[in-house]
Amino acid sequence: MGAFGTRGAWAVAILAIAIGSQARAEGDGDDGRARFFEREVRPLLIAKCQQCHGPKKHKGGLRLDSRAAFEAGGESGPVVEPGKLDESPLIEAVRYEGLEMPPDDRLADDQVAILERWVVEGAVWPGAAGPVVAKAEEAVDEPLWSTIPPADVRPPSLEGLAGTAWEGWARNPVDAFVLAELVRNKLAPAPEASRRELIRRATFDLTGLPPTPAEVAAFLADESIDAYERLIDRLLASPAYGDRWGRHWLDVVRYAESDGHNADAYRPQAWRYRDYVVASFNADKPYDRFTAEQIAGDELAPGDPDATVATGFLRLGPYEYNQRDVRGQWSNILDETTDVVGEAFLGLSVACARCHDHKFDPIPQTDYFRLRAFFAPVLPRDDLPLCTVAEQNDHDARLAAWNDATKDLRAEIDAIEKPYREYREHDAVIKFTADVQELLATPDADLPPYDRQIKALAYRQIVFSRDAVLTAGAIKKADRDRWQALTDELKKRAATRPAALPEALGVRDVGPEAPPTIIERSRKANGPIEPGFPTAVEPSPPEIRPTATSTGRRLALASWLNEPDNPLTSRVIVNRVWQYHFGRGIVATANDFGRMGDPPSHPELLDWLARRFVADGRRFKALHRLLVTSSAYRQSAFRPESEAEEARSIDPDDRLLWKRPVRRLEAEAIRDAMLAVSGELLPARGGPAVDAATTPRRSVDCKVVRNFRAPVLDAFDFPDGFNSTGARNTTTAVTQTLLLINGPWTLKRAGALAARLEREAGDDDRARVALAFRLAFAREPENDEIDEAVAFLRRGDRREALVDYCHVLLNSSEFLYLD
Repeated sequence: MGAFGTRGAWAVAILAIAIGSQARAEGDGDDGRARFFEREVRPLLIAKCQQCHGPKKHKGGLRLDSRAAFEAGGESGPVVEPGKLDESPLIEAVRYEGLEMPPDDRLADDQVAILERWVVEGAVWPGAAGPVVAKAEEAVDEPLWSTIPPADVRPPSLEGLAGTAWEGWARNPVDAFVLAELVRNKLAPAPEASRRELIRRATFDLTGLPPTPAEVAAFLADESIDAYERLIDRLLASPAYGDRWGRHWLDVVRYAESDGHNADAYRPQAWRYRDYVVASFNADKPYDRFTAEQIAGDELAPGDPDATVATGFLRLGPYEYNQRDVRGQWSNILDETTDVVGEAFLGLSVACARCHDHKFDPIPQTDYFRLRAFFAPVLPRDDLPLCTVAEQNDHDARLAAWNDATKDLRAEIDAIEKPYREYREHDAVIKFTADVQELLATPDADLPPYDRQIKALAYRQIVFSRDAVLTAGAIKKADRDRWQALTDELKKRAATRPAALPEALGVRDVGPEAPPTIIERSRKANGPIEPGFPTAVEPSPPEIRPTATSTGRRLALASWLNEPDNPLTSRVIVNRVWQYHFGRGIVATANDFGRMGDPPSHPELLDWLARRFVADGRRFKALHRLLVTSSAYRQSAFRPESEAEEARSIDPDDRLLWKRPVRRLEAEAIRDAMLAVSGELLPARGGPAVDAATTPRRSVDCKVVRNFRAPVLDAFDFPDGFNSTGARNTTTAVTQTLLLINGPWTLKRAGALAARLEREAGDDDRARVALAFRLAFAREPENDEIDEAVAFLRRGDRREALVDYCHVLLNSSEFLYLD
């Protein structure tokens, strides 16, 4: 029956036990649900519930103004059973199915739906379990920890550990901080992982790929004292490092190659930003330069192709090309950009201050619009040149010659097409309101900056409609034959036309004068808001230097973000790097360093790392090397159960790092590892995106379409690209099981792996099993594993059995999880 048959399904179940795969614990990344709580649930609780269940009144013993109070419940017990609507008294009350809450102002259906979704998704309430104030002003005397500059701390002294089992455990300053905290809490680190575990761990962490059997053998045979350090240096020098760590950054900046919304049009040039990010990581570009290029590359280095492409960061947000409410859409674009900049670079949920002062963090509404004002002058561009002046001049000369040679032919085609294109243009124009139509008819020179922006955004729709490809069916019969003959002739001459020069998506300012920024939807009269930084961090106004073509605002913002004593920027980025190496950030809420985010588990270590990062020139590779060569990183994931039980009683979430967390591979690593072990992974990288289902290249190079994500990636929690993703969710869902067991893509990889074993191990079943283990698990099989596998391979059709066996390996926990 083949790999799809019943026997193949039984083989998956039986062999999974035979090779010793085991279920692994996995952590849930709650960024999406936390964001939903902060943007939808918390404002609803504040507006509708806290009047009776807040700090001043708590009817029925219930308070809904802090996580601790919520979890404690009221006089009748908990008010929510996470995941279970019918067992949650809160849902019963807001549905008016028993108790009726709020008693005098029943919630609208959409508000009830918000609470229902919250409960179904686990009732995530981010932040510490301790008391949390309901309004930021109640804690005005308590500065937010993340707005205080990092302290100049020294690694703890470990002299008191002389003569103990942990003397000499600390290999570098990171270990001193970790060990001191463990000892303080009467905990001990785990033993060091085996060398096989270390090479697999480090190779996946730094490159997103499994180590090859040759790499494992070489490392295990290397008895030099610095073998591990040289392994790390080799991995950091690999081009695969940029593929891996560039993708981490793409999560943060909500990278996608399509517009989103209903149309979800593809952006064929978006890949240039992705390649810029990957190349920046491989080149070990300093983070301050990396930041400045993305925020203000055009102002920082006019004419630099890298800096031009980098501004594509400001073009990554969703865009609805056929949205006729141009002013509303432009406002949404500026809001979205502001929100992502706040989360990505500052680690602050500034979006909560868009409509009112932030309820928990010291971010007044004016601060939100001060930050937004930096981006108010932006003008989106799809045609930014990526060539030298000489290349442009040469191209212009060759194009002029081609135009001259084809001018009569093109003129006749244009004459036939003109009425059709004019009709399309008119039809597109009249769909706008009268005021926008007036802007479209007015020369740019006669319009103020804001109106030029609105006109440009509307005009994109005109061009889209007018210049869409004409087909013969759209041409009247009287013109059709002649038009077809002319266009066929022009196609013959297209081969001699010089290829278009590369262009990028990016931004420029609309000019040296910025449009005014006002607080929208405000009932209070207000004047223009000038750009500025969060006042809790830097109350002084920015120093802005306009040029002849640009306001200079974004460069001023980038300069402030990169100031050595900025309390947020370096903390946020070193925390992101820590998170990907240790499975959880020192601040677990990587995008929220506010009061509703988790407090740092090792605050002094975070400060020390932030200052060390700046002192080291803000180079990522130095930071990686520091972290992955530490003893803390090298710990085993497994301890005797008695030790683990005792440690869990003190630190149940392993925040203090008393062992290595077991983690499932991310979506890209699962796909790429299957292609790597099957021998199908192509070495090509970069360039226009490819299809994940049909082209065996690294996942970072695959198309990222917001509404139609590749199934093999989407099943394993690939981000949707609509919001900044600080930490991915790690879910366990039936769709994953179905994709791995019955999905045709996985079955093809099993077939390819079987073919590789036949090619490289010949007809010897024991050799095939040994090679399979080395490829899939980076280890040699045990004797009983070989015996059981060989017995299975010798049943029935040998080729079919080998494919089934390979299918088992690709489904096993040992393949899918990282110790």
